Amino acid sequence: MSAGDKLKNVVQKTVGKAEEAVGKKTDDAELTAQGRKDQVMGEQRQNVEKAKDATTGH
Repeated sequence: MSAGDKLKNVVQKTVGKAEEAVGKKTDDAELTAQGRKDQVMGEQRQNVEKAKDATTGH
C-alpha cells in the first residue's frame, strides 16, 4: 500500500468519524449516516490495499 493511499484511507475514516459526531450532536440523521458510510468506505479501501500487498508480497 502506498503512503498516499494509506493517508487517503485514514483521512476518509477520520472525516467520517467527525461527520458522524457532528450529525449526532445536531440531530442530523443524514450527516450521521454519511459519516458512517465514509468510515466503512475507508476501512474497505484499506482492506483491499492490504490484500493487494499480501498477494504481491509487499
